[in-house]
Amino acid sequence: MDTESIRESLENTGLRFTPQRHCVMAFLMEYPGHPTAAEIFEAVNRLDPRLSRATTYNNLRDLVQAGLVREVAVEGRAARFDAKGVRHHHFICDQCGNVEDVEWYEVPKPALSSLGKRTLRECELIVRGLCAKCTPAKSRGKVSAD
Repeated sequence: MDTESIRESLENTGLRFTPQRHCVMAFLMEYPGHPTAAEIFEAVNRLDPRLSRATTYNNLRDLVQAGLVREVAVEGRAARFDAKGVRHHHFICDQCGNVEDVEWYEVPKPALSSLGKRTLRECELIVRGLCAKCTPAKSRGKVSAD
């Protein structure tokens, strides 16, 4: 994503374009995985040493709230961030905590009665198990009957 596209995305969500936000968004758009806030800070700080930890974390919060970045909660580990423009679900490895993209497909919405007075925005899956690296060779390809 080029600078002008990032500027447009930010302004369309009501966020001001700043060099710091551009740096964070550009990094996330190019990064192939799902980095933690600390990893994002380290990477963008190498590009611009004036970028503080607080500024990086505040920009991440603003980008998540604006819907440009997704925060993927990994139990017992640091949250990870994702700015891929294509909708997708996530697979989280129970052993190593690796977060991988899973192709998007529609998820059935819960019954309105189960939502109470809540307003549903979207249903997204987080699939958990063992990634290919952590799955013992003899049990690869088998699906649990849970």
